[in-house]
Parts: sequence; structure tokens; C-alpha cells
Amino acid sequence: MPRRSILLFSAACLMFAVAIIVATFVVVSRPAGGPAAGEVISTGQAEVGGPFQLVDHNGQAVDESMLEGKWSLVFFGFTYCPDYCPTTLQALDATKRRLGDKAKDVQIVFISVDPQRDTPKALKDYLSSDGFPEGVIGLTGSPEQVRAAADAYRAFYQKVGEGEDYTMNHSLTVYLMGPDGQFRTAVAEELGPETSAEVIERAMARG
Repeated sequence: MPRRSILLFSAACLMFAVAIIVATFVVVSRPAGGPAAGEVISTGQAEVGGPFQLVDHNGQAVDESMLEGKWSLVFFGFTYCPDYCPTTLQALDATKRRLGDKAKDVQIVFISVDPQRDTPKALKDYLSSDGFPEGVIGLTGSPEQVRAAADAYRAFYQKVGEGEDYTMNHSLTVYLMGPDGQFRTAVAEELGPETSAEVIERAMARG
């Protein structure tokens, strides 16, 4: 990857991290009965999430109301992603298994940042791969619709390269949204399935 692209991506990720820290309270220790280390708790001021108009992997138009009534793990990626996206899906599958009966109240939403290649059919084929959790909802749309959704979630992405071999840089946050469609916490990828399940259970207990 060209040095300039690396620097731009690093700067964008830094700005995203600063925005999350300003908008939310980051817990760096775990007092008795308190949040898990590394868990990001909504203070009620975080402007994460909002209206979107997209298409699911079955070709059906959807909007933010699809988040209502379920706990949702939302993250941005793309089907040509070589590492983070498949490992995140596998980790979320393991997280849901650790949730036991509570997993039935949790849905996983994968929003593509590569609408040029990620058609509804491409998403459906990708998400049906072995090793990925069942029932993941893939979302895509026009470039303008995808940009609007990413902006609502403060998610960064950037096309790198030209021609058929281009890739996409993108932010790595998994957003936990409550049954009211509002942001609750960010699940850091380094937490692992066991701690991630604890974070989700704590958010559920808080409501």
C-alpha cells in the first residue's frame, strides 16, 4: 500500500477514535459490578447511528427501523476483505454461542462499504459461507446510500487502488445498538468472544 494511503488511513482512524472518546466514556478498569475493561459505554450524548436507506441481501429495501425490537451488532466491511471481516464474523458467531438463550435477541448486521462489487446476491453468497453465523443481515445500496449510513455511524472507509484489484480501508468498530435502535456500546475486536458476550449481557441488563 502506498505510504500516503497508509498515513491517510492512520489519520482517519485516529480522528474516529478521538470522536468516540469525546462522545462516550471509556472504561479502563473493571470495578466490582462495573463495566468490562475496554468497554465503551454510551453517556447519552454519543451521536452514533441514525436514519439510513439500504437494500438487504434479499434485495428488499430496509431502513433503520429494522433495528427495532432486537439487539443489533452492526459493523462495516466488504466481501473482498481478506482478514478483518471474516474473522469478525467468526468472532461474533462465537460471541453469540456464549450468550446462550440470549442470542435469540441479537442480530448481526453487516453493511458493505463496497457497493460497486457487493450486490445483494454477492452479499448473500458471501454470508452463506461455512464458518459464518447463520442469519447475518447483509446490507448494501448506492454509493450515496452507503456513504450516508457510514456517516451516521461515524464509520470511516476509503477506496485504495484502481482496477479490479482495488481494496477498501475501513474502520473496525462493532456497534451494539439497543432494541430502540439507539447506540449502547462499541465492542472492541480485541476483547474476544467471552468478554464481548459479557459486554453485551451488561448492556442488556442496563436496558
